[in-house]
Amino acid sequence: MRLIDTHTHIDFPDFDADRAAVLARSRELGVERIVVLGVHQANWQRVWQLVESDSSLFAAFGLHPIYLAEHQEQHLAELRAWLQRLHGHAQLCAVGEIGLDYFVEDLDRQAQQHWFEAQLELAVEFNLPALIHVRRSHAATIATLKRITPKRGGIIHAFAGSYEEAREYIKLGFKLGLGGAPTWPQALRMHRVLPKLPLESIVLETDSPDMPPAMYPNQRNSPEHLADICQALASRLGISAEQLAAASSANAEQLFGWSHEPSTT
Repeated sequence: MRLIDTHTHIDFPDFDADRAAVLARSRELGVERIVVLGVHQANWQRVWQLVESDSSLFAAFGLHPIYLAEHQEQHLAELRAWLQRLHGHAQLCAVGEIGLDYFVEDLDRQAQQHWFEAQLELAVEFNLPALIHVRRSHAATIATLKRITPKRGGIIHAFAGSYEEAREYIKLGFKLGLGGAPTWPQALRMHRVLPKLPLESIVLETDSPDMPPAMYPNQRNSPEHLADICQALASRLGISAEQLAAASSANAEQLFGWSHEPSTT
């Protein structure tokens, strides 16, 4: 199977001891491309250095709502400078990870909205997809995307909404990122939603090192697990793992503007 992991944080220290080995094993298991997302200003350089070292890796830069306390207004100008400097580079693929998180109650929602809108404007300015974090904030996210819509759409990371919400995102040009969460037996709503999702709107992801699938409980998640995630999700969708791998990879390539053939390191 040919796979693309559209959402990872393999720059995180969790992988410092064996990152090269993880990437090598992932390639052996069919993972041809991996997106690495920046989450705050302090890790953008680390992300880019990692991506530059391996042509199968691709970078996105953003200011994640979970790190709200770390963000400073000047970081928006710095983000714009990064996007300007790397504009057109083959390994810059998106603005992200950005979004709204209403699950963590002490995160100021007005401040989150400010950062989210400003970064969507950057995605529009630089004609890049947006990779979006949404937790218990679908209504606000959809309303915002209707006002500020990146022409190239993007991905709703770890989609866990209703079928109606899925339809709204799809109409706005977004793909739905599916990973480990729906593989768990208790993810009953997603088990009902999954078979209704159009195959042309699905992309696969791991969110490594977070959100491990049911077959790897209490473990560090990894791009190595993507094939098993694909198999589990395909069963829920009523198709073969090969069908899901092929469709999700084609969807990711279309979104990011990649050719079918991956680069070689």
